[in-house]
Amino acid sequence: MFSRLREEMACVFERDPAARSAWEILTCYPGFHALQVHRLSHWCWVRGLLWSGRFLSHLGRFATGIEIHPGATIGRRVFIDHGMGVVIGETAEIGDDTTLYHGVTLGGTSWKKGKRHPTLGKNVVVGAGAKILGPITVGDGAKIGSNAVVVKDVPPEATVVGIPGRVVEAEGPASLRFAAYAVVQGLDDPMAKAMNELISHSHELEQSLAATRDKLERLERELGDEGSASAWSKGSDRKISA
Repeated sequence: MFSRLREEMACVFERDPAARSAWEILTCYPGFHALQVHRLSHWCWVRGLLWSGRFLSHLGRFATGIEIHPGATIGRRVFIDHGMGVVIGETAEIGDDTTLYHGVTLGGTSWKKGKRHPTLGKNVVVGAGAKILGPITVGDGAKIGSNAVVVKDVPPEATVVGIPGRVVEAEGPASLRFAAYAVVQGLDDPMAKAMNELISHSHELEQSLAATRDKLERLERELGDEGSASAWSKGSDRKISA
């Protein structure tokens, strides 16, 4: 038990530069607390103590803001950073050395019983706010970008970004297996580029319309001035004739 605690504290030191002492981790890290509560609730769940497991998980959710169903299977050295708003469903499976950031959801897409939540391999990084939905598999070493919505299987070592999630890097060196907030430097998201181009084009259209409107207004004023001058000239001619 104590060796497991030391192992999990070591992984916090490894992945969070803000961690300064073991005492700080033991007392101030909600992700660490939520995982320890889950160990107890899962122990109850697999032994048929279903209400006890659910009640313990409910207490953990109340204390940490992290909701982990007692039926979920979680490997070793998993790290939940910050953690607020994380939701892990009943049939979810998380491999060793995986990292989840705040706002992550491992959810289901069906009300049917059975396997309905995702399976994450080893060394997976899931960025803040990402949603992984359904009984899909995320391969070892994959990275899920912040706020991505993933509803299809992800191959090992891939990087997924966007809504819906798209693979933008099928393979990568081992040094990229862990990236803070699942952000990889120099990685271009084709959907983001397309959106930026559309926004830029929209700006150009707005400027062109504004210029056309100004020209029309000037032309109307000029025509109006000419019409007034012509009417005044005709009126003067009538007075002189009379």
